[in-house]
Amino acid sequence: MDDNHSGSCLCGAVRFKTRGPLRGVIYCHCSQCRKQSGHYYAATNVPDENIEIAGAESVAWYEASSFARRGFCKTCGSVLFWKPREDAYVSVLAGAFDRPTGLQGECHIFVGDKGDYYAIDDGLPQFEKSTPSLRVADE
Repeated sequence: MDDNHSGSCLCGAVRFKTRGPLRGVIYCHCSQCRKQSGHYYAATNVPDENIEIAGAESVAWYEASSFARRGFCKTCGSVLFWKPREDAYVSVLAGAFDRPTGLQGECHIFVGDKGDYYAIDDGLPQFEKSTPSLRVADE
């Protein structure tokens, strides 16, 4: 599988290209991700130097906490990015990538906050808060 990927928002005002391997998809069920997306986040991440964003002027950033901000298209509202303040990577929502993605699910985090209207039954590891290796905001 090619390590170059591309994607966009729904209206195409924001397009991105990534280089290098992508991390497995982490499904985040925290209340912030649920409220912003309407369900839960499914995201991979990319080192800052391995992503090019065309139409960056169309990305609005919402400071959801002192830890991270969330990027979305100003025109169509597509949720695209999650960027920690102190780390040199950006999480990119898996659904924004063009196919084929080659992405695979890795785990679920913040399952203690998940919506009460669905079950997690895909067999992937589940964490009440986060994994030991993944830094996230305290809710």
